[in-house]
This record gives sequence, structure tokens and C-alpha cells, in this order.
Amino acid sequence: MKHPIRDYGLSILLLVLFLLFWVGQAWAGFHVHNQEALLHGGEVASFTRYLASGHFWQATAENWESEFLQMGAYVILTTRLFQRGSAESNDPDRAQELTAKRARKRRSWLYRNSLSLAFLTLFVIAFLMHAVGGLAEMNEERKEHGEAAETLVEFLGDAEFWFQSFQNWQSEFLAVLSIVVLSIFLRQDGSPESKDLDDPDWKTGA
Repeated sequence: MKHPIRDYGLSILLLVLFLLFWVGQAWAGFHVHNQEALLHGGEVASFTRYLASGHFWQATAENWESEFLQMGAYVILTTRLFQRGSAESNDPDRAQELTAKRARKRRSWLYRNSLSLAFLTLFVIAFLMHAVGGLAEMNEERKEHGEAAETLVEFLGDAEFWFQSFQNWQSEFLAVLSIVVLSIFLRQDGSPESKDLDDPDWKTGA
């Protein structure tokens, strides 16, 4: 007998947490946006109007963008690179064996790379959402100051856009570096992301 909560509990809880925190972000961002509008003599937005604003979608997409970049890059990098002792790495001593094993499995190129392609596609979508949302927010601010609106191409060349991206990208790769290195020496009982409690530090892979 199948037990949905037991069998799919991880994805269900992660989805609930995602939605909970996204609603929290929207509500807090709504108040921040309106406080800034009042300070500058601007128009206060309704909550539904705020959800369509550049302020909301810029903040949302710049985070999604970094997450999908991190996951896509990590999936690709772990196909070629190793970290001896890490629970997150293939064993470098078995590299030829694993390569030969993969070669015996006849699958299309698309299927064999579908996970990384999915993450990279999501990254491109989020990147464009960030650009469009950030442009809308930037032009709203420029309008308040009586300045001409920027085009999307101009915004993509703006230091502000890349500041938003890089500050998220660096934190994501720091997080990945942390689990790759810390999983060499540290353990979490019961987690598939950790080596077994009895495994030596030099063992590679969970």
C-alpha cells in the first residue's frame, strides 16, 4: 500500500516551505515598496498590483536565477571533477569503471543530459524574468526622478543588474563548496547527503 506522505514527504514539505516563504517575501516586499513610495511622494500600490510589479519579480527572479545556475553547474561539474572524501563526489579511483558503465547504457544524448538541460533552461528563464522585472523597477525609479526610461539592452549593461546577479551567484557557490568540503569530515545521521557514521573521512561518495 502506498503512503503519499511517507513516499513524497520531502517534496511536499519543500513545496509548502517554498510557498510559505514566497508569500512572506511578497507581503514584506509589499510593505517595503509602499513605504518607499510614501517617502518619495509616490503612489501606494494594492497587494495585487504589487504582485505584478518589477519590485516583486526582480527580487523573486534574481534568487531563482542563482539557484538554477548553481544546480545546473553543479550537476555538470560533478560529471568530470572529483573531490576525494566528499559525500557529494564520484570516486576518482572508479572513474574509468563508471565511464565504461555509462558507455554500455544506450540512451539518447537528450535523455542522458536532461537534468542539467532542465536546470540550465530554468536558469535562462529566471535570468530573463530578472532582467524584465529589474528593468520595470529601474524605469519606475527613473520616472520618479524625471529621467528617461532605459531599454532592456541598456539595463543588461547596467552595473546594478550584475550587482544583483553576482551577489546571489557567489553565495550559491559558497553553499555548494561548503557541503562538498564539510561532508568529508562531518556527518548527519540518517541523511543521504552524508556518509555513514562509520565511514572513514577518505571514503568518497555517500
